[in-house]
Amino acid sequence: MDRTSCFTRALRAVPALGPSLALALAATPLMAQAGPIDTLPLGKYECTLPGDAGGAAWHRIPGRDFTILNASSYEASGERGVYLLRGTHLTFTRGPLKGMMLERSGQRILRERDEKGELGPMRCVLTSPPR
Repeated sequence: MDRTSCFTRALRAVPALGPSLALALAATPLMAQAGPIDTLPLGKYECTLPGDAGGAAWHRIPGRDFTILNASSYEASGERGVYLLRGTHLTFTRGPLKGMMLERSGQRILRERDEKGELGPMRCVLTSPPR
């Protein structure tokens, strides 16, 4: 049986699971659309908000800084956690930054994403690669 017919059979079974579960599954985007699983370059990422013309160019947010350690693990505020990078979408899944979402916009730059998926003003930049 090929993937298309398996998917079609699964979709036909969804209404039998109940209306609320069927709606939840229908509203969930397919993971394949998010892109391949990847990892970030190792090192310390410093997070900032934009400043203004009358003062500093940016304002650090030390509570959001993190260090990518290896594979899919990070450290922030002295605690370790895990992240998932699919395509350009980064989600912290465990640890002190759990739930924070970022969008990769270059090899060294990440941009904040809010609950609606819209880009926010915060950005995190790789400032010191590992030694």
